Amino acid sequence: MTAYYKEVQPADPYRIRLPYPFSNYDRQLLTLLYQPMIGAEAIALYLTLWAEGEASREETTHYTLMNTLGNPIAKIFDARIQLEAIGLLKTYRSNEGDRSFIYELCPPLDPKTFFMDPLLSMFLFSKIGESSYRRVRNRFLVYTEIPTDYEEVSRTFTDIFQPVHAKAGYPSVKKDLQERKKGNYEADSEFDFDLLRQGLSEQLVPKKVLTATIKDFITKLSYLYSWGPLEMQKVILLAIEDDYKLTVEGLKKSASEYYKLTVSTTAPQLVQVHKTAEKQVDAVETPKTKQDELLVYLETAPPIQVLRDIANGSEPLPADVELANQLVITHGMKPAVVNVLLQYVLLRTDMKLTKAYVEKIASHWLRKNVTTAKEAMEIARVEHTQYMKWKSEGSPTTVAKPFTGNGNRKPVREEKLPEWFHKKDQTPAPKGEPKNESLEVEKQKLLAKLALKKGKGG
Repeated sequence: MTAYYKEVQPADPYRIRLPYPFSNYDRQLLTLLYQPMIGAEAIALYLTLWAEGEASREETTHYTLMNTLGNPIAKIFDARIQLEAIGLLKTYRSNEGDRSFIYELCPPLDPKTFFMDPLLSMFLFSKIGESSYRRVRNRFLVYTEIPTDYEEVSRTFTDIFQPVHAKAGYPSVKKDLQERKKGNYEADSEFDFDLLRQGLSEQLVPKKVLTATIKDFITKLSYLYSWGPLEMQKVILLAIEDDYKLTVEGLKKSASEYYKLTVSTTAPQLVQVHKTAEKQVDAVETPKTKQDELLVYLETAPPIQVLRDIANGSEPLPADVELANQLVITHGMKPAVVNVLLQYVLLRTDMKLTKAYVEKIASHWLRKNVTTAKEAMEIARVEHTQYMKWKSEGSPTTVAKPFTGNGNRKPVREEKLPEWFHKKDQTPAPKGEPKNESLEVEKQKLLAKLALKKGKGG
């Protein structure tokens, strides 16, 4: 399976931490500033967690997110790590007992902080282009400036209020209050400030001007432009003001001018990479056969998507979706196991999803502790005869028996079975076995749908 499966699975529970309410203004920032950078699916996950966090603090499973967003767990994980990287989400995981998560939502940066950030502003610029960038930046400009012929006459706090010594005691100290944190992101880039200081004289650039904010900004600029301490020394000398002050605005402007003079007039671009996938390259197994592709599909797709694909893209009936959800949420079956069960039953019953028959097989698989798609396929092969008997017992009409070779009886139609049923460990069927063309069509049905889905980018 893919590496993300070690990070999160549909059955893993999570709860949402929303320390403070968000506003409609936050929604505008998310839509206009963050969505072009990380995409609609990541923003949809954020808005879904936002809505759930306001309505309930109860724990639920990732399977709920799969149904709400209509996405497999792989896409939800990909959207999650993008939100984490951009500073909109903090994820906490508990590995004691069953794995569980806490998702803490962070608000977006205010427009001024966002556009002053060298990485975020350049990321947005590279995504939407110069004209759209100017338009969206102007969208958040404040035009109600104070005219120059006005002076401020506001009173200060000490002008109006004075302390009075009284016997009223002290207010209690509360440690559980939350401040509205900025949705800032974290960067792992390192920078050698000792080497930077060696090339800057104390007279030109006093040590005190390198505050924590300025150092953080220098680190981001060095990462964006791929510069070391020697290049950043020149940028700082260009940005230092006459009164020996250093500002983020000055640094950003000087870095841009120095890059244009020494490298290129075209701004650098930021592209998305997933370092987690690189670190876990050994855990990734590329499907080698169509059978492997089908196995990956069954392990990762939500049951509602399997129902949709089997029905040639049509939306499944609410009763079928409810049955699948009940198996996962109420009875605790793994979505991959439910996928195999749905496929097996639908192809065996001429696309009829009989609840009693499904639940009887599901009960057997639960007792046998079937947890993966591969295990479900194997038990379906082994117990096929028993399942045929259950189907016969639950049917109002007699199910035809297989052809025995008796000349007084007519051959009966061979039952439809999933493609994987006839492929146990990729062992070819005996050459002497007759081939039923209609069965072969059905056997390739799901693989053809999977190939069509992948061809469309699904």
